[in-house]
Amino acid sequence: MYRETGIVNPPPPSTQDDAALLALVRRGDNYAMASLFDRYSKIVYSVALRVLRDPAAAEDVLQEIFMQIWRNPDAFIATRGSLGAWLAVVSRNRSIDALRRRRPSESIDDMALASNYNLADEAERNNMIEKARGIIDHLPVEQRKTLEMAFFDGLTHSEIAEMTGDPLGTVKTRIRSALTTLRKAFTA
Repeated sequence: MYRETGIVNPPPPSTQDDAALLALVRRGDNYAMASLFDRYSKIVYSVALRVLRDPAAAEDVLQEIFMQIWRNPDAFIATRGSLGAWLAVVSRNRSIDALRRRRPSESIDDMALASNYNLADEAERNNMIEKARGIIDHLPVEQRKTLEMAFFDGLTHSEIAEMTGDPLGTVKTRIRSALTTLRKAFTA
């Protein structure tokens, strides 16, 4: 495939940014798709599992989402945010849809309605999440990417340094600076 495009020695798909990988997926590159899967399957699965509380159903959501990317890589619009965040939202929405499609296993009359759910706490948590998203969106690009790789992709500092080619100290400084910015915003 690369010889057809004139690229003799392309970089390994795992080291390319999301836009480059999606461009390769558009051309049917299996290795690029595998790299995206390796990069984002953990977050997609964990979000789905948290919503569904069913490993098999979470795996189904994971498969659906990555099949969607394979069939239609243009569904992701880069100007609206990062691929990782978009996949997390898609995973959440698909999981909620899956919950809605389930038929109740018990009669409504027999179902206990006790709940430990506190709407005030949930509203406060949602406000904090929105505030954090706003702050993260305004971080310098390199800090934001590094922070996303650490927290959303679950990569270690060393793995990030290896993937980006940046020195380990630079990666640590970017993450520390981003976290300091977040901390200051929440204590102000």
